This record gives sequence, structure tokens and C-alpha cells, in this order.
Amino acid sequence: MRNLKFPKRYLIVILTFISTCVCYIERVGFSIAYTVAADAAGVNQSSKGTILSTFYYGYAFSQVPGGWAAQRIGGRKVLLLSFVLWSSTCFLVPLDPNRVVILVVARLLVGVAQGFIFPSIHTVLAQWVPPHERSRSVSLTTSGMYLGAAMGMLLLPSLVKYKGPESVFLTEAALGGLWSLLWFKYASDPPRSEHPKAAAAGFGDSLLPIKGSQKIKMENGGSIIKTAKIPWRRILVSFPIWAIVANNFTFHYALYVLMNWLPTYFEQGLKLSLQEMGSSKMMPYLNMFVFSNIGGVVADHLITKRILSVTRTRKLLNTIGFFVASLALMALPIFRTSIGAVICSSVALGFLALGRAGFAVNHMDIAPRYAGIVMGVSNTAGTLAGIIGVDLTGRLLEASKTAYSDLSGPESWRAVFVIPGLLCIFSSFMFLLFSTGERIFD
Repeated sequence: MRNLKFPKRYLIVILTFISTCVCYIERVGFSIAYTVAADAAGVNQSSKGTILSTFYYGYAFSQVPGGWAAQRIGGRKVLLLSFVLWSSTCFLVPLDPNRVVILVVARLLVGVAQGFIFPSIHTVLAQWVPPHERSRSVSLTTSGMYLGAAMGMLLLPSLVKYKGPESVFLTEAALGGLWSLLWFKYASDPPRSEHPKAAAAGFGDSLLPIKGSQKIKMENGGSIIKTAKIPWRRILVSFPIWAIVANNFTFHYALYVLMNWLPTYFEQGLKLSLQEMGSSKMMPYLNMFVFSNIGGVVADHLITKRILSVTRTRKLLNTIGFFVASLALMALPIFRTSIGAVICSSVALGFLALGRAGFAVNHMDIAPRYAGIVMGVSNTAGTLAGIIGVDLTGRLLEASKTAYSDLSGPESWRAVFVIPGLLCIFSSFMFLLFSTGERIFD
């Protein structure tokens, strides 16, 4: 790798892309492996929802602390620590639905560890990637989530079938350990000499971790000590940040509901076997991978060629993505064949991913120095969506099972998909009203 001819920042982006890919292989893998093990043990839908949502409690708890830690000691170090912690937990804890306490504690630990990942990544990318490359860099990095989910849906059901649910945990631990070694060997902070105009460009050494205090040189040759402060109050009362928060909540509500319950929808709602569906079951996540990168390239093109301002570009892509996704989500229960359901879920997730070129990159537009912290605040809302959405869906399905005797009818799933569809409409209007592409935090 030392002989690679492209800039170091590209290697950093590639490694962060692989990191999100591995993380989502883990998340989809747990959903698949636990569903099989829980069904074999006779666990009901409400209890399954509780276990599946446990991860997000730990994930929510560590978002803002993760952004703070990345800001203080560096996203590179925090990201490595996160991977070591969650992959070690996967390796050491057995998958046994009957050992509820151990499983809950393990999922909380994995959630806490993975909560550091995205604030750390945003801190790293804000340091390494210049403004005109941010849309496609962030889109490529986050598209690793969807490729990982697609790979998990394609490969892991067969692994569970032939090697058992426990084999998924060991595979995920091995992938996490391998990535940790690559990151430890090849990742670094941007050298100060590489970005001589960093302050003007909004990236590079000017965005390296803020220490507790800094020496400021005076004109008379002396110096004073200035304590670096994070503008928490301004961050928490900023309407543009709340616009990002609302869209992050909606995006992750829809994503986590589909990620955790789509296997159940295929198997119990449509009476399809995941093993027999072949590669079609990975299409929704593969579509997210494709559309996420399309959104990033289009956004950078519109901004670089000055076709649209940064603000209008973010609003355009966010609105198109979320409105089309809302229509697809609300139409999903109508389709009663595997092809129809796969196409509809693919459209929903694909256009949600397109919308990430709007709200998800906006962290670095408005607050490049505090990108990790703003991402931590925003992703806390996204994680709360996981807690609420995954658990609420389990309760809705349990109620539907009582009312309709099974989950095979479209009426059993209507509320599950209408709720995120309506949230998409609400949050996109909020982004149109309050978002900006201008830098508002120095």
C-alpha cells in the first residue's frame, strides 16, 4: 500500500468505507442469526423486538461522548478502539436466546462501541477531505453500510443454515479484527505540511483534535493560554442542526425497521424463505449502495460546476430522496409477491440513501471543526429512532397477530410502513425550511 499512487486521503476514505461495511455486516448478521435462534427457541415477536432494540440503547448512549472523544483525542484513535471493543465482544459472547441477561449486556456493549464509529469517521473526514470532495467521500463511506447489509443478506443466511447461528458471530469478530489491523497500520492524522491553506479551505491541520488549552502568540513576543471550548449551547439551539437531526431520525427509523424486520416480513408476511430467495434479498441494500454514491457524485458536480449553491443542492437531493421513499414505503404492504416487495423496498431504501447527500453531508458544511460532535448529536436522534422503531414494530406486529391470527395479510403490516413514510414527508419539509449549506460554526 505504501506504493499506491493516489493521495493518502483516498486511502483514508477507502478504509472508512470498509469500516462501515463491516459494521453493517455485523448488524444484519445479528438480526438474521438471532431471528433463527429465537424462532427455534419459541421466543415471541415482542421479546424479539426488545432484544433487537437493545443494541440501540448502547448506541444512543455513546454518540455524543464519541463525538467529544473524537474531538479531544482524535477520530483515528477512537475509531480503532471502537472496532477492538465490539469485535472482541462478538468473539467472546455466545448466541443463546435463553441467556437473556448475557445477550442484553453483550448487545449493549456492542452498541456502545459502535456508537463511537460515525462521529469518529466524520471527524477524520473533516480533517482529510477538502470541501469540494466531501459529498462523494461521505457518500462512499456511508454506502459501505448498505453494501455490508447487502452482503450480509446474501451470504449469512447460508452460513447460518450450514454452520449454525454462532458462526456468524465468529465471522464478524474476524472481520472486525482484520480491519483494526489495517487501520492501525495505514491510518494517520493529516500532516501539517500537507495542507498549508487548511484554515482557508476548511479542512486539514486546522481541524485536528482540540486540546484542553492552547498557547496563543502575542505580537510583543509573549503568549497567553486560551481554553478551547465547544459551543454546546449554539449547537443545541441551531435550527439548521435540528433540521439535520430530524432527517437523521427519519432516515434511521425507516432503515432500522426494514433492516431488522424485513427478514420477518419476507418469511411471515409473504411466506418466503430467505435461503430460497437467492440474491434478490440483497437488492434493497445494494440499491442503497448505488444511490448513495450517485447522490454524492451529483451533489459534488452541482456544487463544483456552480450549477446550484451548496444550500440548494442539499435541499434538492434531500427532498427528492425522502419524498420518493415515502411513497414506496407506504405502498410496500400492497405488493404480495417477492419481486414486487423487493422492488418496492429497493426504491424506498435507494432514495433514502440518495437523500443522505442532503442532510448527512450537511454536518461538515455548517460545522467542519465540530463535525464529530454535531454528528454525535444527530446520530443520537437516529439511534433513538432505532430504539423506538424496532421495539414499536415488534409491538405492532404482536398486536396484529392477536387481531388477525397471523402476519400474512397486508393489514398486519400497514402501520409498520406508513409511520416511516409519514415521517419522511414531515422531515423533508423541515429540511427545506431550516437547513443551510453555509458555514455557521467557526
